[in-house]
Amino acid sequence: MMWSAKDVARATVRRQLDSPGDRGPYEWDPEDLAEQRVARHTEWRRITALMDAQGWPVYSPEQDVQGSTWARERDAQREGALARRAAWQMEQQDARDELKTQVWLSADVSRRLRAIAARTGLEPEQVLAQLADQVRMNDDGALTVDTFTPR
Repeated sequence: MMWSAKDVARATVRRQLDSPGDRGPYEWDPEDLAEQRVARHTEWRRITALMDAQGWPVYSPEQDVQGSTWARERDAQREGALARRAAWQMEQQDARDELKTQVWLSADVSRRLRAIAARTGLEPEQVLAQLADQVRMNDDGALTVDTFTPR
C-alpha cells in the first residue's frame, strides 16, 4: 500500500503532537506541519520530473538552480528561526532566574530608604535592587558594599 502525502503528513503531525515538552510560542502548529509534509512530497515529485526531463541518472543539486535557491532560502529561514528560539529560551531562563520578593522594613529604615530614593529620583525598589547588585561576600561570609551612587 502506498501512502499519500496527506497520510504521511497526518502521521507525522500525530507523532509530533504526542511528544512532550513546552515549546511556548514555538509549539508545533499541526496545519503548518501538514503543509510542510505536502510541500516535501511535492518537491520530491518536482525533482523526479526534473531528473526525467534532463535525463540525469543521479540528482545533482549543483545543476538544480531552482532547488538550490530554495535550499539557500530555507537555510536562512532556519538559521533565523533557531536564533529567535535561542533568544526566547534565554528570556525564559532569565525569567525563571529572577527573584521577586516583598521586604518588610522597620519605619526608620523605610524613611531612610525613601529619602535616598527621593534624592536620586528613583523608586525605593530600584535603590534596593542596585544595592543588592553591589553586595559582595567575603571569604569569611561577611557582606560588604563599596560606596556607590544609585542611578
